[in-house]
Amino acid sequence: VQLQASGGGLVQAGGSLRLSCAASGRSVSVMGWFRQAPGKEREFVATVRWSSRITYYADSVKGRFTISRDNTQNTMYLQMNNLKPEDTAVYYCAAGLRTITSMLRFSSSYDHWGQGTQVTVSS
Repeated sequence: VQLQASGGGLVQAGGSLRLSCAASGRSVSVMGWFRQAPGKEREFVATVRWSSRITYYADSVKGRFTISRDNTQNTMYLQMNNLKPEDTAVYYCAAGLRTITSMLRFSSSYDHWGQGTQVTVSS
């Protein structure tokens, strides 16, 4: 599976951005977003089950971010609204075959990763 992330950029606090992740190759069960800020561990942001569209979010983004996927385009999206300076990070899309809900927040549950896209939120 090859993943290509795009859509990052610089935005003021309170603004919005939409990230995209185009997938090619074999089918997967879940796709998700993680982020990593300088000097910090990579953290879970959101994930979506490809067939059922069930979504899961980190508490820090719940109510502000929306993850979705388009089967026809084999693309996953992350709509980010009301962005905060603490959302600044490199955002990575990921894909995998794991199905256990409790494991989907861990990066080790994903087998394939995109190259990352920078999101910078200024105060």
